[in-house]
Amino acid sequence: MAGPKFEIFKDSKGEFRFRLVAPNGKTIATSEGYTSKAACLNGIESIKENAPKARVEEVM
Repeated sequence: MAGPKFEIFKDSKGEFRFRLVAPNGKTIATSEGYTSKAACLNGIESIKENAPKARVEEVM
């Protein structure tokens, strides 16, 4: 089974977005829209760098 992956795509407005897809093929998260592919790739790198450090907060 393949590991998780980021998929980059263009939305209906022509903006670049990424989605994080689990090994089972389910989408885990979808990004905001970016005006360039480079900015989208930077968003992916930010997730890779910052997610392991992120704390979990319960908000009610």
